[in-house]
This record gives sequence, structure tokens and C-alpha cells, in this order.
Amino acid sequence: MDALTHLDGAGHARMVDVTEKTPTVRSATASGFVHCSPTVVAALRDDAVPKGDAFAVARIAGIAGAKRCAELLPLAHVIGVHGASVDLELTDEGVRISATVRTADRTGVEMEAFTAVSVAALALVDMVKALDRGVWFGDVRLEAKTGGKSGEWRREP
Repeated sequence: MDALTHLDGAGHARMVDVTEKTPTVRSATASGFVHCSPTVVAALRDDAVPKGDAFAVARIAGIAGAKRCAELLPLAHVIGVHGASVDLELTDEGVRISATVRTADRTGVEMEAFTAVSVAALALVDMVKALDRGVWFGDVRLEAKTGGKSGEWRREP
């Protein structure tokens, strides 16, 4: 890598100009984990969360987060989010969240996938925090991406 792409000649932060790039189909998948107590897991399993359907709220929040990524990250490009899915899997330790975002644009959607997972996790924490203040999330990471100049990438198991 010769130079940092988000700095100008004077070292100031700048948005990379992607005007001349050709739009291509791109996707990114990220994942994360919400760590929950057995009490929270049982409430989720029994559909007994006092605030309502925690998974539906988290899923919609994650999709909305993907669509608003550029509002949160100052150097992210405003791109068309043409597809976004958020999946939640309940385990004995908590909830695994996976989000896949797709576009046909000039730049990738990795940040949108990260944002979808993070916002879905925040929404899930908000839904269950009354049951257990100790709930927390982490392990947010990129799992795979396709498209663009760098092509396909997949996290090794």
C-alpha cells in the first residue's frame, strides 16, 4: 500500500472520490454475538420478553442501520442498499446475528454489514435489558465479501 486513501496530500481526512469507478455487484456478510444469561435465553425461547418480539425488532433495526451507515460514518459513501437481511439464531449462550448486505454500486458494503449487525445487537440488548442488565454484545466481524477490485474474500474457519 503506497498511500492512505482517506488522506489528502497535507494529511487531512477526505472522502475517496469514486466517481469514475464502474458500479459492480457487491455483497458483504458480518456477524456478531449477544451474550445473554439463561434467564434472557429462556424468555427469548418462550417468546416472553416483556417489550415484545425482540427478534423482529432487532431484524428491522439491523436493516434500518445498514441503510443509514453513511449518516454515522463520516467518510462512508452514500450507496444504494439494494438488499439487506439480518438473521438471528438463539443458542444456549445468547444470540448469533448475521447480516448480509448487497448493492450494485461503486464501493463495497462491508461497513453497512457491520452496522446492520451492531444496530441489531443494540436493539436486542434494549429489548432484554430489563430482564438482565448484564447482557452485552461483541465478536462483530466480517465473514465474507464479494465484488469490487479486490474480488472475493471469505474468513477462514
